[in-house]
Amino acid sequence: MNTNRPPGFWVLMIVGILLLAMLLLGQTMSFIDYDFTVAMGLQEPEEEITEIGVAMNKGFGVGDTLIYLPLLVLGLVGLWRNKIWGVFAMSGALAITAYWPMVCLSMLVFARGAPGFHFARYIPYSILLGAISIYGIWGLWYMYRFWRIDMPH
Repeated sequence: MNTNRPPGFWVLMIVGILLLAMLLLGQTMSFIDYDFTVAMGLQEPEEEITEIGVAMNKGFGVGDTLIYLPLLVLGLVGLWRNKIWGVFAMSGALAITAYWPMVCLSMLVFARGAPGFHFARYIPYSILLGAISIYGIWGLWYMYRFWRIDMPH
């Protein structure tokens, strides 16, 4: 295992761990106890996004918990251990990381003006979700460009 880790490795790991915590609190908890995630500011209340918006958030929570979270955990562990399976898992997680913020932001924009939809925090959400997507795209590029696995011959 390589102990000399470049700065890009630490960016992948630290942001990945922060995303993992955010997913557990905001996504996994959203379908277990949606009101808890609203109280923490990690989801929007029904009055703001409608019952359909809540259903969408809960659906994303299920998908994130069953697919995204395990890929991210396997990716972080595998990269730490410099394993090829970690590269594949992290690549899957990073692709999801680039994808989901654009879907969510687009849904918010397309829902603007819909009856009962009162979301108004477009600028902070655009910044946050844009940054998350950039991390996902950058992470994929970084792993393609710089990751090396010592494979047995």
